Amino acid sequence: MSFFVRLNVVALTVGLIFSSSFVAPNAAKAAGAHKDGHDEHQESSTGAPGAASGVTRTIEVVLRDNFFEPESIRVKPGETIRFKIINAGEFVHEFNIGTAEMHAEHQGEMAMMVEHNVLMPDRIDMKAAAAMQASMGHGMHDDPNSVLLEPGHTGEVIWTFPEGGEIAIEFGCNVPGHYEAGMVGEFEVQS
Repeated sequence: MSFFVRLNVVALTVGLIFSSSFVAPNAAKAAGAHKDGHDEHQESSTGAPGAASGVTRTIEVVLRDNFFEPESIRVKPGETIRFKIINAGEFVHEFNIGTAEMHAEHQGEMAMMVEHNVLMPDRIDMKAAAAMQASMGHGMHDDPNSVLLEPGHTGEVIWTFPEGGEIAIEFGCNVPGHYEAGMVGEFEVQS
């Protein structure tokens, strides 16, 4: 990564950390009960958590600063895919399956995590997450449609896509500033 790209990513991340205090009042509203793919027992318009026994293929997704490899992924209606997620960047990144509206809602939660020092540019502070959970009832999330990774770490999401392809489904990183910087990709649902 070039010096100027790295400088832009750092400046954007730091700027959003400082500006999160202005976002916090709205972020509290967005931190309510999870819906549309955030509840492991709920099917949504974007699909549902998949079972390992139903996986038809595995797709490797590499998280970089600030883009995904690949940038788009073709899926079939009803297909269950294991996503092997690798954070090859120098910052904390997220792989989250949802709609643009779901990502916008989730970004408020992520801003709260920055405000409470849970998310640092290059690490996740689990003690701060526990303190946030104890004081607010919301800390680290463990949602089946999402994985949040420190640099050099890997994770997995198993997801079953909906039968109908009427809704635009994306994968995005909702760490403050990353989605806005272009860290978003699309699922092409094809028969």
